[in-house]
Amino acid sequence: MSTVIVFETHSWSEDNDRGIATGWLHGRLSARGRILAAELGQRRRDDGISAVFASDLGRAAETAAIAFEGSAVPILHDWRLRECDYGSSNGMPAAQLHEHRERYLDQPYPSGESWRQAVGRVGRFLTDVPTRWDGQRILVIGHVATRWALDHLVEDVPLEKLMAMDFGWREGWEYQLPSSG
Repeated sequence: MSTVIVFETHSWSEDNDRGIATGWLHGRLSARGRILAAELGQRRRDDGISAVFASDLGRAAETAAIAFEGSAVPILHDWRLRECDYGSSNGMPAAQLHEHRERYLDQPYPSGESWRQAVGRVGRFLTDVPTRWDGQRILVIGHVATRWALDHLVEDVPLEKLMAMDFGWREGWEYQLPSSG
């Protein structure tokens, strides 16, 4: 039996409203984001989720806290689910940062990491999942780098292709990890 990972992005943040690439900065949810986080909880509370894993960055942790407030589903924070570290470019306008993001596929952002390094970091999380959650359904709340890692490592989509595509938000994606047994 495989482990099912349901992936949801963190809810809409104040930085999203301003067009800022938050990166490794914590950020906060906007009023709209808090509503969307509550809707995420309504969608997922009775979805057979055994545990919620959220990036430890503020906007993802806040999304999980609102979505599962009062629920018995455990929320576990993991730094490996963070967005790509844009280094000295964390907090700059998103349009400017992403204009040439393909340059940072293998080359780290100044004082940060490359997209491939970010995907590798999330991959280490994926390697650990079956040790405790094999055969279960878990929810992961993360960022673009988290989703790209799932698409690349689980679905075998080339990173080069992912970098050329728009993110395309929707209400969740599902991935199946092979059983560890």
